[in-house]
Amino acid sequence: MRAGGFPKAYAASGRRAVRVTLVAAAGFYLFRYGLDNPVAATYALFAAVALAGLSKIPGTGRQRAVVVLRLVPVCWLLVVVGTYLSVRTWSAVVGMLVVGFSLAFAAVGGPRPAGAAPGLQLLYMLPSFPPYDPSQLDDRLVGTTTGLALLIAAEALIFPEPAPPTYRERVAGAATAAARCATLLATPPYAVTGADIQAAREAAHALRSLTVPEAERPAGAGLRDRALSHAGLTTRTLLGRLALLQPAPGGRPGAEVSAVLEAVAALATATATCLRAGRSPVSESDELAVARADLSALSAGPVPDGASASVAPDGAAPATDFPPAVLRRHAAVLEIADGALAMGTAADLAVHGRKARAEVAPGRFWYARTRAPFLWWHRVRGHSGRRSVFFQNAVRIALALTAARLVAGVDTLPHGFWATLATLTLTRTTMDETWSTIRRALAGTLAGALLTVGTLLLVGTETWVYAVVLPVWLLFAFTVGPVKGVGWAQGLFTVLVALVFAQLATPTWHLAEARVLDVLIGSAIGAVFGLLAWPRGAHDELRRAAAELLRRAAEIVVATSASVAGDGAAAAPPGVTGHRSLRSAVVLAESAYAQFQSEPMPFGGRGRAVTPPGVDWQATLMAGHHTLWGSERLLKPPVGELGPVAAESVGGLGDRVAGRMLLVSAALDPGGDTPTAPVPSIDPAPQAFTQEPPGAPRLYYASVSWLEALMTDLARIARGGADTERGNAGGP
Repeated sequence: MRAGGFPKAYAASGRRAVRVTLVAAAGFYLFRYGLDNPVAATYALFAAVALAGLSKIPGTGRQRAVVVLRLVPVCWLLVVVGTYLSVRTWSAVVGMLVVGFSLAFAAVGGPRPAGAAPGLQLLYMLPSFPPYDPSQLDDRLVGTTTGLALLIAAEALIFPEPAPPTYRERVAGAATAAARCATLLATPPYAVTGADIQAAREAAHALRSLTVPEAERPAGAGLRDRALSHAGLTTRTLLGRLALLQPAPGGRPGAEVSAVLEAVAALATATATCLRAGRSPVSESDELAVARADLSALSAGPVPDGASASVAPDGAAPATDFPPAVLRRHAAVLEIADGALAMGTAADLAVHGRKARAEVAPGRFWYARTRAPFLWWHRVRGHSGRRSVFFQNAVRIALALTAARLVAGVDTLPHGFWATLATLTLTRTTMDETWSTIRRALAGTLAGALLTVGTLLLVGTETWVYAVVLPVWLLFAFTVGPVKGVGWAQGLFTVLVALVFAQLATPTWHLAEARVLDVLIGSAIGAVFGLLAWPRGAHDELRRAAAELLRRAAEIVVATSASVAGDGAAAAPPGVTGHRSLRSAVVLAESAYAQFQSEPMPFGGRGRAVTPPGVDWQATLMAGHHTLWGSERLLKPPVGELGPVAAESVGGLGDRVAGRMLLVSAALDPGGDTPTAPVPSIDPAPQAFTQEPPGAPRLYYASVSWLEALMTDLARIARGGADTERGNAGGP
């Protein structure tokens, strides 16, 4: 941690600890000593500990308060179900399996449900253990409700935090940067300065998930979240295309090109306004569509191989014969226009939902006319297979909790709840991390147990001493534990539970003994299931998902290139099934990448990294998005004709790019023949992308530009982030 990091971390955990302490102590003392209701006191305290201590709900205090408020009915349901299923071991075990999986799998809904899941697990576990008395349900619900109500008030009112810029504000800022770049390209001297390029890269970088607070990320499955995420991706791509646009031959772009760039600037400005104030950018989108159509008609020809002139594909007058350099630039400007139109549409959908006025393409914006339940079902179904890290994590933790509950029920462990809690808090997504966590946790628990024994022997049955020390220890434990790590956290929590239970029953030193035993059993169960269920976490899964993504992308590249080259029969697979499969592959790769970033690097038996070194996973995701968007753009009817020479060139380039994708895929795939081979990065014949077949139309240069961009993405994958900053501006 860099200098100044520890004070900042202690300040953040201290504010959180104050909230937990006030809520937990207030609820506990109110019921334990004010109303003489130990059951309600226990549930009031653990409700606060569950959703403020164990849970990691992202966001400001007010945002967390809103989340907890929405979760109150869920908490009631968990307490009720846990109470009634606990009366028999078999029903409690089955309930733990179903509830444990459901709560863990809820992470597919975004950072907020993922952060709340551990606390909700705790609220279900608490009534699943003795006393098995459904007659206590009223007291349990009263205590839980009181604890949650106090927590909501504390989160909203105590130490209010300034809200960071929202994702909408970030996208609006990036759209403003895009508008400036487009304006500079449309007016003399028709160039973007170095400072503006750097500003564009910084604006694009601000949209990367790693730079956005979890609470602000549009990670939900609903229409507005999907559209806002889409707006961020398209804005990043637009910034990259604007920054890389080559100067016009002769120094002056044509009037049609300038009109398109001016319309792009107007639409980008309107997009920023839409995201900030809500005004739909549909009129600016229409103006850009007209300008784009004019430029498209102007550069649609000439007709290949000296044939007689004909009407341009959109019905305009016969096209003018332009040199290849101009056609290349026209193709790049039309790509910019497409990116801007997609950005405006996505922003309109993000702000207005189903009331958006923008006309949506059924492929790129497939979610725009889909009802919310079906969008959520699509998200759940997409992650319901064994290749999803969300599914893997849910299975791992559900099986571990079920085993812990079974052992506690069959062997009648004293305080078996602690064993299950240890399983929940110590099981990690990789075996290496689980084992490291368990070692530190056991050391901390043993130290805490020794301190507990000394305290219990010294204080004895003087309950008032425990009552006085409890809030001080709560504040200390929740301030130091999160900063010092799992060993300190487990040791401090061991003393904490002793202070609580010493006020609920006659304390003995055996309480510390039971705590050590339960943590040892819970740790062993967590280790076993960490070893048996996907022990390498997202590391192998990311490689496998990236390899599958590139294989799907290669299929689309081949089919799209063949369709553009003149084989119309090849257009169906990428337009229908192929695009859908690649979208699913991108979703799985993105979720694996998100988890991968939170896990330590695994090592082989001699300390060697088992993941291919120098891989830029972000570039892999960019390659998937670029494949989808470029294919959809090139396959818009009417596709047009290239002529024999240009068609052969596009087909050959498509095969070459697809072949390179398959080589990179084979190097990444952990199940392949060469799982540790270096990722190939150099194209053996880069000059092929600069060929200028006689009479080639703009469609040829648009196709070549797309394929060359994909080859650049593949090179970035191998260079392992050497071009990360450039990639930030250029990719989604």
